[in-house]
Amino acid sequence: MYDGLIIRDTAENLKTLNFCQKFIEKETKRYILGRNERAENIINQIKIDGIIDDFTSENQFCGIPIIKLENVPNNSLVISTSIGKPLTVEKRISQFQFEQLDYYSFYKYSNLKLEQVTYWDGMIEDIKTNFDKYQNIYSLLNDDISKNQFYNIINFRISYDINFMRGFSTIEHLQYFEDFLNLGDNEVFIDIGGYDGFTSEEFIKRYPKYKSIHIFEPEEEIMQIAKNRLKNYKDINYYQFGVSNNEAELRFEKNGVGSKISDTGSQVIKVVKLDDILNQKPTFIKMDIEGSESLAIEGMKNHILTAHPKLAISVYHKKDDFWKIPEQILEIRDDYNIYLRHYTEANAETIMFFVPKVL
Repeated sequence: MYDGLIIRDTAENLKTLNFCQKFIEKETKRYILGRNERAENIINQIKIDGIIDDFTSENQFCGIPIIKLENVPNNSLVISTSIGKPLTVEKRISQFQFEQLDYYSFYKYSNLKLEQVTYWDGMIEDIKTNFDKYQNIYSLLNDDISKNQFYNIINFRISYDINFMRGFSTIEHLQYFEDFLNLGDNEVFIDIGGYDGFTSEEFIKRYPKYKSIHIFEPEEEIMQIAKNRLKNYKDINYYQFGVSNNEAELRFEKNGVGSKISDTGSQVIKVVKLDDILNQKPTFIKMDIEGSESLAIEGMKNHILTAHPKLAISVYHKKDDFWKIPEQILEIRDDYNIYLRHYTEANAETIMFFVPKVL
């Protein structure tokens, strides 16, 4: 597998096609597990008998009754719209006598006008058009785990076949802190997209002898949560800004952990260049800013050039992040080893690491 990246768009599955046909034609009871935009999208096109949710006290969702999984009639059809843990949900449903299908397969084979998987707009076309670039980055990955995960994620995107994600699990508490980073004492940690301070606190637990921490988070109320969480720790600097390639005021769309810069956002935030605002030399930069990573990298070129920090950068928000972000980093400095790790069962939380080569 590791000699080269291979694309495998899996063949049509007759069982999946039959499920989609039965679900659309209303031959039996039809249920959706999950209450989210994916579920709403299906509900708007198909009459559903019930919504499955074992963890709510509410009675209805979009006017449809909510029931527990154990109360779903045998031989029903169930579609899981789970966003974060589709494999865990699949395992749970399989304990009952239902036919089930995941949202990815239903999206691909139902021929309904469903909402595209988050972050996947244009990805198939980009992989096919720029396959040589994907192949090049694949060849640069520094270990077999990186290559295996890169291979499976790319093929998941092409095929919508969740089988490529078997072997992954949701381990977001381990995100960013891999052994190959060789983190230790006196780190200057830059947490860009610091949100509620969770990642910085995990950093502190692992490396309590850090030198300083710098947290960038543009939302005032979220920043206050971070300050409360970290109030008992020393040498933490808070910046209520976004990070970009220049200083500006930009529109911002508030959406919890998915908040992002957007032309249609209702809030205005200030963004800054890391090169302009950070006086210390960073040793480790973590960045998850919902698709603005490339602009932020442009605004920290000097720090990358002069400090040669370790980098952990999200590469799942845009269709071409998998190859554009590493190309961008290597154009600034080419003396980095590249690793890739994925921290969920689904399509989010893919991190690319850049570790300085030891001369």
